[in-house]
Amino acid sequence: MGRGVRSRCPNCGEGTLFRGFLTVADSCDACGEELHHHRADDAPPYFTISIVGHVVLTLALAVETFYAPPLWLHAAAWIPLTLGMSVGLLRPIKGAIVGLQWAWRMHGFGTSAATADA
Repeated sequence: MGRGVRSRCPNCGEGTLFRGFLTVADSCDACGEELHHHRADDAPPYFTISIVGHVVLTLALAVETFYAPPLWLHAAAWIPLTLGMSVGLLRPIKGAIVGLQWAWRMHGFGTSAATADA
């Protein structure tokens, strides 16, 4: 999972996991491990929303309770924070999910020749 969080191949830790922002590469460019087996489609946004929601809601309620700022200030503070955290966490979480699936040999991982040699 740690290699996935760092956007590296879960098999060798050298090759890149993504070929786009959230598009997982078909195979590792360093070791040839097939990565197209992943099924990390719905889980990363779910975990991202859960984490960001808990953090932002807690902070927003604390600020409202102790300082009671105007609504425009809430919007100016929490909307960029929510967007930034969501964009910043989505890729590492997706990488972790792909890494977990690889480690547990889920959805076809572990059947390729590169994994058998490693």
